[in-house]
Amino acid sequence: MENEIFERMPIPKAYFKIALPVVIGMVVSLIYNLADTWFIARTGNTALVAGVSLCAPIFTLMVAFSDIFGLGGSNLISRLLGQGRREEVSHVSAFSLFGALGFGAVTAAVMLLFRGPILSLLGASAETLPYASSYYFWLALGAPAIILNVVPGNLLRTEGLSETAMVCTVAGAVLNMVLDPIFIFGLGMGAAGAALATVLSNLISDILFLAVMRRKSKVLSIRLRDCRIPASMLGNILAIGIPASVTNLMQSLAVLLTNRCLVDYGTDKIAALGIAMKVNMVCMLILVGFAFGAQPALGYCFGARNEKRLRGFLKFDVQVQMVLSLVFIGIVFLFTMPILEIFMKDPQVVGSGAVMLRCLTISAPAVGVILVMTTLFQAEGKALPALILAISRQGVVLVLCLFVLQAVLGYKGIIIAQPAADVITLGIAGILFFNMDPEPSKQQ
Repeated sequence: MENEIFERMPIPKAYFKIALPVVIGMVVSLIYNLADTWFIARTGNTALVAGVSLCAPIFTLMVAFSDIFGLGGSNLISRLLGQGRREEVSHVSAFSLFGALGFGAVTAAVMLLFRGPILSLLGASAETLPYASSYYFWLALGAPAIILNVVPGNLLRTEGLSETAMVCTVAGAVLNMVLDPIFIFGLGMGAAGAALATVLSNLISDILFLAVMRRKSKVLSIRLRDCRIPASMLGNILAIGIPASVTNLMQSLAVLLTNRCLVDYGTDKIAALGIAMKVNMVCMLILVGFAFGAQPALGYCFGARNEKRLRGFLKFDVQVQMVLSLVFIGIVFLFTMPILEIFMKDPQVVGSGAVMLRCLTISAPAVGVILVMTTLFQAEGKALPALILAISRQGVVLVLCLFVLQAVLGYKGIIIAQPAADVITLGIAGILFFNMDPEPSKQQ
């Protein structure tokens, strides 16, 4: 089936067949995130909303760690499948799964051991600390389940099983939405209840993913004895997985730095940013879903040395990103206030959030192209360009924009720092693309 999709199916049909389930899964997951924010906001406690928002980088950090094994392993598997090396795929898949699980256990231990200093670094104040701390505790305890969760879906997509991966993702998200009101309100757990719902839904989703992999996959393995791989393959996984992880780490850093910059302007500004970023994630995750959903096809075509089809997928991917970006901008600018008022009625929070949301969305076309370039570099195993983009948009470039624009424009400079960083990173992505080797190599 995977050969039919990646080799012979018309590009638009193949693109949507492998990418659309990814997008649906991501959108459902994000709906859960929005529901989570909505349920917490229903408490009417601004300090609680701000406390949970301060912990948002922690969840992003866990997803970043998962990407080391999920994206690093899946990109290598795509190229191996394109080269017909199916036996080696089982070893890479098993290593990716058990590597993520082990790394999750270490992460949980570190986060629990340094709970106080990390919460201080996140910007928790006397007002927000009780809520941030209770949310953080359960999130840290569930790190192994959360970090493992992203990996099986990425692996299944390399085999053309996007719909199967989507079902498992959706099941976990729906369960999360069911558990949220039960724990937050029914059991009176507040912020801790939201985190516990997230952990339990991820754990059950993990079990479902692994059961499906064992039953439906022809080449992927969940056996511990298969997780031994040669150093060269480990190097390939890390060479792409670490830059992919850094992309999410930079997102964590971006939220942390922006929150820290906004601390002096009031708790309502932090709460507004938390809600605006959740809404903007709807747009961003759809763009991410299409970009990364196409990645198995890019990797397979690269491994098979089919440059014509590779370029065809790439061109169509960019076109989809542009159309979607313009649609998102139109919707956000027309319905900003009603969208934000779904989450909170506080006029100060809504007013600040409206400006933040419009600024975050306006650079969506630039983000779309950056995502396509990033997935292309990862699919082809080009670690350096992937790393450069990973540390740019929400890393080095954003830090510079925050530093310069806040110094010049104050609060307004903080708000426009991200779109400014997006445009600059787009220029960097263009330079890297037009200077890359156009020929598929024989490297893994």
